[in-house]
Amino acid sequence: MIKHILGAAVIVIGLSACQSPSATVSNEQLIGTWHVDTVLDTPTINNSPATLVFAADGELTGNNSCNQFFGSYAQQGNFLQLAPAGTTMKACVDSFMSQEAELMQAISLVQQIDFSKGKLNLLSEKGDTLLVLTRQSSPLS
Repeated sequence: MIKHILGAAVIVIGLSACQSPSATVSNEQLIGTWHVDTVLDTPTINNSPATLVFAADGELTGNNSCNQFFGSYAQQGNFLQLAPAGTTMKACVDSFMSQEAELMQAISLVQQIDFSKGKLNLLSEKGDTLLVLTRQSSPLS
């Protein structure tokens, strides 16, 4: 009986050691222009102009598929909060308008950030992926 308990404990400890915590995303990694690839598990429409731009001073701007938006962000390690403050109000085709609404909904739910496999993943409080982004440019380019 003790062998079984000891064996199970060794397996649990071994498996937990295999799980590596995600590396902290630095502010330098975040700053720049990012194309939105996926919104709420749905790939963006081909040739979508959806982008997020993170400036070094905490300013957030971008294109939410149809309109421009602006606001701010706050990052501390892998915690990220986006606070859009305003947007233009142009009308677009229905597909872009729908994607825009989903993007703005997802932005309001972002609480965490993860950088893996060249993608920036914006996550909910529970760790669900809300947005997947690909770097378009950094401040040095």
